[in-house]
Amino acid sequence: MEFDDPAVMRRLCVERLGPEAGPQFAAMARRGFRLAAASEKTPATGRSQLGGSALLEPGTPWPVLADVPLSLHAVLDTDALAGWLGEQLPVRPGLLNFFYLDPDVPYEEYCKLDSSSPDAWRVIPADPARAVTTTAPEPARCYPARPVYAVEVTMLPDSWDVEDGDLTYDKDQHWGAPALILDEMHDLDGNTDGDHCAFGWPATSYTVPVTSRDGDGPAVHLLQLAEDTDLGWGWGDAGTLYFTIPARAFAAGDFSKAEATGQCC
Repeated sequence: MEFDDPAVMRRLCVERLGPEAGPQFAAMARRGFRLAAASEKTPATGRSQLGGSALLEPGTPWPVLADVPLSLHAVLDTDALAGWLGEQLPVRPGLLNFFYLDPDVPYEEYCKLDSSSPDAWRVIPADPARAVTTTAPEPARCYPARPVYAVEVTMLPDSWDVEDGDLTYDKDQHWGAPALILDEMHDLDGNTDGDHCAFGWPATSYTVPVTSRDGDGPAVHLLQLAEDTDLGWGWGDAGTLYFTIPARAFAAGDFSKAEATGQCC
């Protein structure tokens, strides 16, 4: 769930969830962005883009899985996003290049590849002062370049990204904290299903949470890519691709620990 006004978000949480669970849920909010196509009125946010060429430092090898090059799906300019993210961006990685296995090869050849391998995706940072435009080698797909404008929003987690210990709730009325959110917050507008988004929380309308947890709490959501017929990508029926990273790795700037998860109906 996303909100343009954090004050409205906090008020609705208290009205819907009560004086205990409301503030607890509101405290889980994260700042993030909807990624809209840039225009004359809303120019691109730094060098952020969907598709197009990668922006890599000289000498950085193009990521591969079993010698098959991955495809570049997006670049986020975190320097341009830092003002809104504030403390949610503990490091300044510069440009983040997001790669995923999507080669232009026959289906039977693709099936021979281990798409569940950690090498099937990659998030590679680059120093903006040194980054150069790098074209994808064949048979990686090269999608049309779409500069994007990052719309600042405040996001609440999906019900399936909430755990019982996060909120105070009536155990006689609700089977768990996710049920409380489903029952009381389900009709609010602002769900990001079908949108491209960065940071904040992912939109997951299924029962499998994207932001897995460890001792440092929920993983950090980096990027959500929805099906996009104009760009020419998709992941199954109404599928969405998510990139996340463990909180500790994010704080250390270790993007080799980033993970990609696809979900579809």
